[in-house]
Amino acid sequence: MTPSTLFASHALLPDGWQHDVVLAWDAAGRFTSIDAGVPAPRGVPRAAGPVLPGLPNLHSHAFQRAMAGLTEYRSDPADSFWSWRTLMYRFAAALTPEHLEAIARQLYIEMLLAGYTSVCEFHYLHHDRHGQPYANRGELAQCLIRAAADTGIGLTLLPVLYQYSGFGNAPPLPEQARFIQSPQALLDLLVALRRADAPHDGLAYGVAPHSLRAVSPESLQALLQGVDAIDPRAPLHIHIAEQIGEVQGCIAALGARPVQWLLDHVEVDGRWCLVHATHTDERERRAMARSGAVVGLCPSTEANLGDGIFEAADYLEAGGRWGIGSDSHASVSVAEELRLLEYSQRWRDRRRNVLADARQPYVADALYLAAQQGGAAASGRPIGGLARGQRADFLVLDGTDPAISGVSPSQALAGMVFGNHGGNPIRDVVVGGRWIVDNRSHAMQAHARKDFLAARTALLT
Repeated sequence: MTPSTLFASHALLPDGWQHDVVLAWDAAGRFTSIDAGVPAPRGVPRAAGPVLPGLPNLHSHAFQRAMAGLTEYRSDPADSFWSWRTLMYRFAAALTPEHLEAIARQLYIEMLLAGYTSVCEFHYLHHDRHGQPYANRGELAQCLIRAAADTGIGLTLLPVLYQYSGFGNAPPLPEQARFIQSPQALLDLLVALRRADAPHDGLAYGVAPHSLRAVSPESLQALLQGVDAIDPRAPLHIHIAEQIGEVQGCIAALGARPVQWLLDHVEVDGRWCLVHATHTDERERRAMARSGAVVGLCPSTEANLGDGIFEAADYLEAGGRWGIGSDSHASVSVAEELRLLEYSQRWRDRRRNVLADARQPYVADALYLAAQQGGAAASGRPIGGLARGQRADFLVLDGTDPAISGVSPSQALAGMVFGNHGGNPIRDVVVGGRWIVDNRSHAMQAHARKDFLAARTALLT
């Protein structure tokens, strides 16, 4: 099914829900027009339910999908992110390129079925099992590019600079050998990747200094200067302030909290995605909002790892932008990330509908539109929703699904996010104007699942 025009009784445009909407796109997969309040044109297919813009997943470590559920046992009375990280390193050490590609292909199909139409891949697995570069320096990165192309999901690939095991330029641990790059080696990798797979609407590149604990101030500056020479619009992502220990270590080593140090020493603007930013004070949150950066929230992973709760209400009041990611893929669900974000605020503040406001009182609408716009900015691609000139990435909900049927569009979206009892009301997924998921089915599902199971079995044997 490949129409270039679709009629929707209800569609969520950047300014809110509209009725009787005709969406049209060209052969390149970009919207040419979005017309609301018009009669259904004769012969134009009709959407099976409300239409939503596709949501970007702004933070992913694809290989960790194969770890989901494997670390849920108590190995230490003080079990934490840091003990989980040790287990993750052991798992990463065994991965081959074939494993990574199979895992990513399965993951990206799961993302599409869940409502993500693009993904920002925070890619730090660069070398072979012994920490030696592959003959093709982009071997593992190109596994991810192929998996995205095979499945139809949009991709922003973010090669990661990782140099040290902790603040103060602590030498890398043996188990981090597959991650380690110099700024120049990472820039050379970026140039080679762009040459082999040129950027286009479905593929973009940025870079990611892993964290302030894993790069030095000098290498951070060298990386940023180098990437600006290659592409001054490239997205820039960084893990920051995820853990209390990280904040304490940054204060001891650099004399400031992580977000404050970054804002004081780097020109942080709308190209930046500050992933997690969990442990920030009011001053930092206000400064992040003023900078135009996007905060990358990953509620299911942050809950799984015991990271803490981001002060989202305060940040939104300051005008801050944000998006969501599935990070370690403890869960792959648009609805669950949005629900957990809102519920975490309710748990802490003991009130309801925290992230709605007078302008947008329906909390699901407010969450979805903010995550869509923030995720688009972090992706560095033309995926800013149902609007002319943007990529034709959208979801069609099943109007007969019990979670959404018989109610207003805002109530239907609330049903998807908050009233979904184990089902999935997403029927169709269109990416770049192509029907990638048709009636809840992806053409590669069976093949990808078989390869994923084989890879996971091999890794656990």
